[in-house]
Amino acid sequence: MRQQSILDLTERMYADEHLSLEFISQSVTLDGRMVYLARKEYDLLALMVQHVGEILPRDVLMKEIWNHGPDVRTRTLDVHMRRIRKKLGQYADRAIETIFGVGYRFQPRHTPRWAGHSVVDVNQASAAESRQSI
Repeated sequence: MRQQSILDLTERMYADEHLSLEFISQSVTLDGRMVYLARKEYDLLALMVQHVGEILPRDVLMKEIWNHGPDVRTRTLDVHMRRIRKKLGQYADRAIETIFGVGYRFQPRHTPRWAGHSVVDVNQASAAESRQSI
C-alpha cells in the first residue's frame, strides 16, 4: 500500500513515502538516511513542504528565507535549489518543480506542470490558517 504524503496537523513533521522532515529538530531523512542540509537549504525546503502542491513565487521565497524585497536580483535562490536537488538526488526530480518565470513547487508525486494552479501568498496562507484555528 502506497503511503500518502502528510503534513502533521500540529505541523511538527512532514512525511511521504521517501522524504520526511522533522520541523522541531530540523532534520531531514530520505529513504531512511539522514540528509544534511545547510541552514538556508533546510529553511527553503521546509517552507516548500509546508505549502506542498502550491506554487511559491520567487519573490515570496526571497522575502521569507532571505528577507529580500522583490527588487533584489540575485541567483541565491537558484543556487540553493540546485544544492537541495543534488542532496535529494533522483527524488528531487519528482518533488521539486520549477515553474519558469514564476517560482517553485514541492510535490511528492508528479502532477501536470503549470496547469493554472494558484500561486501562494505566504502571508494570506498564514492568516487563513490562523482564522481556522480560532
